[in-house]
Amino acid sequence: MRQRLATMSVEVGFRAAAAVAVPLLILWAVGRLDLAAYATFGAFTALYGRNEPYRLRLRSVSIAAVAMLVSISLGVLVAVAGEPLWLVTVLLVFVVVAGTLLATAFQLLPTQPLFFVFALLVCAAVPTTAQDALPRIGLAAAVAAFSWVLTLSGWVVRRWAGDRAARTGAVLLKKLHRRPGIDTTVFRDGRVWLTAAQNAVGVLIAGGVALTLGLGHAYWAVVSLVAVIPPARAAHSISRSLHRILGTIGGVGVAAVVLFWSPPAVVVILVIIICQFFAEMLVGRHYGYALLFVTPMALAVSHLAAPAPLGTLLVDRVIETALGAGVGIALVLLARGIEHPRRLSA
Repeated sequence: MRQRLATMSVEVGFRAAAAVAVPLLILWAVGRLDLAAYATFGAFTALYGRNEPYRLRLRSVSIAAVAMLVSISLGVLVAVAGEPLWLVTVLLVFVVVAGTLLATAFQLLPTQPLFFVFALLVCAAVPTTAQDALPRIGLAAAVAAFSWVLTLSGWVVRRWAGDRAARTGAVLLKKLHRRPGIDTTVFRDGRVWLTAAQNAVGVLIAGGVALTLGLGHAYWAVVSLVAVIPPARAAHSISRSLHRILGTIGGVGVAAVVLFWSPPAVVVILVIIICQFFAEMLVGRHYGYALLFVTPMALAVSHLAAPAPLGTLLVDRVIETALGAGVGIALVLLARGIEHPRRLSA
């Protein structure tokens, strides 16, 4: 079983790395790395459909691609409007609640609306004119389509390999065991709405505190909050929050070592590709270890899209991660208090 999981992780890791590598290298070649964020979020389509048969993966990846593009498009439109706080707040609550329901109903993996929220807030924070809106959304759509094809292209490989295996008696590729269904009970399940409420209340608190304190990247507090809230119907454990804090601090150290000497853009892109690969390799095994690669990848993307003083970037990341994770821990403990009497009654 462990060998099979390792094989699947390598397959997913290469797929995720290729999905982000191709568009970023193209943008580097044409001198438009200011658009790196849109390409990266479109490439996140390839993170879905892990270890699923292709008839089911088609549904998962298509739903994820549409959800990513909706989030990106909403973010771009907010940026065109000048990023008014009230509009960001309304759309943030909508995306985090709708994303929670969507991920639960279609049993998506990743199971949380993390990437939808991340795409919305980062795209909203990048100054955008009305003339630039459609090209940026179009770029994200093109990369999402490429990632969609890449994620489903294994069907051809497996068909070919299966025919060869049948003739030679060899087993060339592992079986795809995950079979997500469609859960029609989410709208009447109190546990799902509890998770949606945790996310909605949490993003308002974490984002509001970050803005009040005048922190430079308030969306990191929000993203950290969403990352540590357990998926719907999962156990309310604080270990994920602690892993988030410790893994992020370690990842900030890695980013400091990589970026302190102001490497050329192509080196930063290679760092993003390598980090994407190892993050996907590790995320299913230990969340904290995966963050040693997720954090420098996120910082490297921010560095490409909008270069900022490295010290400020790293300090903001640590402070806002601790803030978001702290709010998340408080909400996890509150949810425990709400669910415990219910379990006793049951």
